[in-house]
Amino acid sequence: QVQLVESGGGLVQPGGSLRLSCAASGRISSIYYMGWYRQAPGEQRELVATITGGGSINYADSVKGRFTISRDNAKNTVYLQMNSLKPEDTAIYFCNTRGLSDYGPFRSWGQGTQVTVSS
Repeated sequence: QVQLVESGGGLVQPGGSLRLSCAASGRISSIYYMGWYRQAPGEQRELVATITGGGSINYADSVKGRFTISRDNAKNTVYLQMNSLKPEDTAIYFCNTRGLSDYGPFRSWGQGTQVTVSS
């Protein structure tokens, strides 16, 4: 089993910054995809940013220029630096990873971390 542990959420004022982290653990052979998604109350879960093992990055239009995704392959960890936060960024943020473990392909979700942007 591959487990994900997220951290870094919290309450921040509009215009502020937060950095989310997501560390994968388990019998991991390789990770070829790591991404962040978010879900606001009453809304569907949506993609925020993704990064592949080769370094290809994709952002939702709503966060381009404000959020930066990065990864540390040695630590099996993905980060999301969020700047210029807006109230509409308020949501539960989930980490998602896909790759290969000793038991075969895996796709795992984190438990989610709350981000609240409010004055």
